[in-house]
Amino acid sequence: MKPAVESHIRRQLSVEEVALVTALRPEGINFTYVDQFTLQLDVDDSERHKTFNAFARPGSQTLVHGSSIGGWGGRGKVNDRHRFKSASDRTRVLIFEFIDGDPKRQISEKTTEHITRPNKRLRQEMLRTPVYSHKQLTRLIEKRDKKFANAINDFLNSCQAQNLDPLAVLQTRAEALVPKMSTQEDNTSEWTPSAIPDHIPKQRKAMADIVKEVKKSPWYSGQIVPDGHRVFEPQQPIYGHLDFLLSQNLVNALYNAKGIEIEQLYAHQAEALNALQLGQNVVVATSTSSGKSLIYQLPVLQALERDSSSRAMYIFPTKALAQDQRRSLQEMVKYMPGQETTVIETFDGDTPIDERSFLREHARVIFTNPDMLHATILPQEERWRTFMRNLKFVVVDELHHYNGQLGSHVAFAIRRLRRICAAVGNMRVRFISCSATVTNPREHFRTIFGIDDVRLIDHDGSPSGRKEFICWNTPYNDPGDPASGRGSAKSECARLFCALMLRGVRIIAFCRVRAQCEGLVSAIKHELESLGRPECVNLVMGYRGGYTAPDRRRIETEMFEGKLLGIVATTALELGVDIGTLDCVMSWGFPYTIANLRQQSGRAGRRNRDSLSVLVGDRFATDQHFMHNPGELFTRPNAKLVVDLENLLIREGHIQCAAYEMPLQPEIDAQYFGQDLAEVCEARLLRDETGFYNCHPRFRPNPSRYIAIRDTEDTHFAIIDVTNGGNVILEELEAFRAPFTIYDGAVFLHQGSTYLVKDFLPDKQLAKVERVKVDWTTTQRNFSDIDPVEIEAIRKIPFSLSQAYHGTIRIHQQVFGYIKVDKKGRVLDAVRIDNPPVIRYSKGMWLDVPKKALEILQGRRLNLAAAIHAAEHAVMSLLPTFVVSTPEDVRTECKVALKEFAKETQRKRPARLAFYDAKGGAGGSGISSKAFDHIDRLLATALQRVEGCLCQLGCLECVASESCKQSNEVLSKPGSRIVLRSLLNLDIDFEALPMGPESHSPVGIETVIMAQPICARRSANRPITRKTASSP
Repeated sequence: MKPAVESHIRRQLSVEEVALVTALRPEGINFTYVDQFTLQLDVDDSERHKTFNAFARPGSQTLVHGSSIGGWGGRGKVNDRHRFKSASDRTRVLIFEFIDGDPKRQISEKTTEHITRPNKRLRQEMLRTPVYSHKQLTRLIEKRDKKFANAINDFLNSCQAQNLDPLAVLQTRAEALVPKMSTQEDNTSEWTPSAIPDHIPKQRKAMADIVKEVKKSPWYSGQIVPDGHRVFEPQQPIYGHLDFLLSQNLVNALYNAKGIEIEQLYAHQAEALNALQLGQNVVVATSTSSGKSLIYQLPVLQALERDSSSRAMYIFPTKALAQDQRRSLQEMVKYMPGQETTVIETFDGDTPIDERSFLREHARVIFTNPDMLHATILPQEERWRTFMRNLKFVVVDELHHYNGQLGSHVAFAIRRLRRICAAVGNMRVRFISCSATVTNPREHFRTIFGIDDVRLIDHDGSPSGRKEFICWNTPYNDPGDPASGRGSAKSECARLFCALMLRGVRIIAFCRVRAQCEGLVSAIKHELESLGRPECVNLVMGYRGGYTAPDRRRIETEMFEGKLLGIVATTALELGVDIGTLDCVMSWGFPYTIANLRQQSGRAGRRNRDSLSVLVGDRFATDQHFMHNPGELFTRPNAKLVVDLENLLIREGHIQCAAYEMPLQPEIDAQYFGQDLAEVCEARLLRDETGFYNCHPRFRPNPSRYIAIRDTEDTHFAIIDVTNGGNVILEELEAFRAPFTIYDGAVFLHQGSTYLVKDFLPDKQLAKVERVKVDWTTTQRNFSDIDPVEIEAIRKIPFSLSQAYHGTIRIHQQVFGYIKVDKKGRVLDAVRIDNPPVIRYSKGMWLDVPKKALEILQGRRLNLAAAIHAAEHAVMSLLPTFVVSTPEDVRTECKVALKEFAKETQRKRPARLAFYDAKGGAGGSGISSKAFDHIDRLLATALQRVEGCLCQLGCLECVASESCKQSNEVLSKPGSRIVLRSLLNLDIDFEALPMGPESHSPVGIETVIMAQPICARRSANRPITRKTASSP
């Protein structure tokens, strides 16, 4: 484009002149320096065509040699071409590009050659280099000319209205848009924090003023949605008084370690401490950063003063939280004469074996987690008897975290702990628990601890600063054209993140998944460089699972000490690790639940200063629902915490563990494990000659090893950086993530930097990666098939020919290739790879969709997969209503737009609603089995919800799901009605149905076929009929 412009103006084009053009309409232009390598493609058209032809056959698993990335030869070429070089060796190119959308592709029908408009989903044609017609390009130029003409007129009118000199204003704007070349060398493996530059304010402005400044930025175009800016005024502290006296040493330690005078205890702190002094159990449910930790620190220190043999156990959901609180308690003990040598330590999986015996005997306070309690402490109760006999306090923090199946496991582990304490003569243990603000804290405490006597403290006396909450929606690619689609939420987050950080705002951005986290770190660093602030790049770090423990501790310390200005994190930092003062929390996309959003938001303003929370809306249905209904974020109640103590699989597992620890006496131990304990013992345990019940041999020698209380993996893959002959472990990756993350040829992101996977060695559980400088990433192409393999029970749907089935489910996951995507989300290349499948088994239930439903859907041109997926969501959303469960406990086969709306596919899926237990391994968790007992009512209630919801396309109240792994892209609300009605054998008004294809669910090549029968166990052949069932 540059030669044409220079030929027209007959002189050389200057950077300043291009900046003037950019200043007129910056939202549609990208004007920046990029690495020259990022502008290169790796294959020519002939090689690309060969690769795509091979790639289009997912049924074959032969490795394509010479492919652009994934083949052995291709990977070497890319590695050589994009090998990481020092800043001085890299060539930077100044580019000017329009980012207001590319011409819409046209697809020629093979039979008629008629030009049709493509659907909005990624088809196979979109994996090929686009070729646009002269007519398309002419229209695009005319469209952009019109936009710039309108921008010029609007600019001139605005200047005239304000009596400003247009040229002076334009030049001022352009000066800020002249790109600056970065010479910053980025070496993540040897990262050191930068000093905070002088141009970043040491003391930021008030958050309200900063928001006003941001809204005046040239790139602001009304992203704050209507009614999406809420202000919560500051709250003054409410102080309380203790009804007893603390020792002077403890009063001094409180002041010296925390700067708190005894008269400055908040009302909820004083109320809780008074209750504990009276011997009561306490649950505290107040806001984040309200000083809850003092409530469980002071009583323990007071007990140690009175009796040096006293013990206390602190249980936290994560190691990081335990270590954080251990440091806090140790800091107080340092200021208490006579207590300086008190052993206060963590006891977790990282504790060396040779130190554990010392801690059992000499530690007065241990900080541990539920996993360690269940698998190590309780099974070795004879070694812990001195500790248990002198145990005065058990503290369980973050009580709201123990929900669903994890909550059930923890509840039984706590009962086992209480039972052992009682057996060694300790009936005086007091329990202290703290929770975020939830719907039912007292009930939840009673369920987890099995204790009715509990004092609830939920009147928050802590102060809070002024809080601003903003719903910030990602604008359309073309602000005046909704059909252009929404732009990149990642770019929007990065721009806003940098705008706030450069104004002295200490900020954390939460992402839903690890890939988002790394992508946003990279985008933020790129944005800082494009703003001419490369010295700020090392002031931002990522924080997520997978990083090595030393790296996580280092990041926490740097943030706490104020050496970092920004962190991009996953939910690993939702819980209360203290990382110092934060001014702003940004959430990229709705974080699955209202409770999660409020927990994240509470991380800002922890020092009582004014703060800001921003929810950045992505293009997905759930995000856009809240962007259009922001009030619901503040009025919706938190989901009720649920714990099922009647889950037979979980209960029996812990009964076996308890019998191993100490033989069971049903008449005594029924208080811990249920009134029917005698029947369970008789059926499942072994009775000895004295009448006691012992663990069954099939669970020995260590039953706790067979009972996993949460889905964690012991097996990890090491990711090793071998750049320039190095050998540095970047991070560790769980085994189940490895096939989808570190396949040969993948671009792996770490702290925003790009690494190419050179060797994936599954047998050695490692992958070798090398640093490369590219501006694209890879996304795996995979499929997940959820298929029943054996029927164990059949249930007839009343008044219908349909039946529901329960049995064994096979989950087959296969990565068969990947696509290379640039920063704008455009596909540059596609590559086939030959990875072995990942296959596992669980228990689940399913229903085959009747043939008449498929015929009606096809007759109305409604997408079959979208209809089935929407019906599955409608049923799944109701499971917690019928069965004690959480939304994550049962899963289904979420449909992928890339496959369901493709023009060509050989992969066909049975017309079936299938649900499986997400936890519990091959034996399942028992939740789908319980739901199976209510399947007829589940179907009827789901249909009522769908037909009673007034939305047009599907929302969270009917067929959309907050936890959908594919972001609800493949849904058909009218199609779900057809599926549900046909299963219930209800009339369907064919003429009243809408005619498709729906705009968001276009008809492609159908991927759904009739479901075939599944083999049944002999005992499952007789259908079960609900005796009290009534007509739906």
